Amino acid sequence: MAAKNQLTEAPPYVVESSLKRLGADIKLARLRRNLTVAAVAERIGTGPRAVLDAEKGKPTTGIVVYAALLWAYDLIGQLDEVAAASRDAEGLQLSRHSERRRARESGTGGLDHDF
Repeated sequence: MAAKNQLTEAPPYVVESSLKRLGADIKLARLRRNLTVAAVAERIGTGPRAVLDAEKGKPTTGIVVYAALLWAYDLIGQLDEVAAASRDAEGLQLSRHSERRRARESGTGGLDHDF
């Protein structure tokens, strides 16, 4: 028997809240476009249950469903901004402090001319 995934069973509050907000926004995008759940499900190649689960922000819903829904509503470009490396202030700061200052020779003592 497979072990239960605690992340999907009881995600941290901020994760659960973000998923619910994303689901609500996706549902609003569908309603604004006057589309049915069935029509959207057919367009992205899944069943209505997957669309409804995404709209509820269920943590077990695969990211591919969320991405496909964003694509269906012509919002997929916004996904490119999620965790964009260029906007990761903490990561950029940390990498500046840990970047190598110069290249080091490998342990072979030079280049290998064996082609």
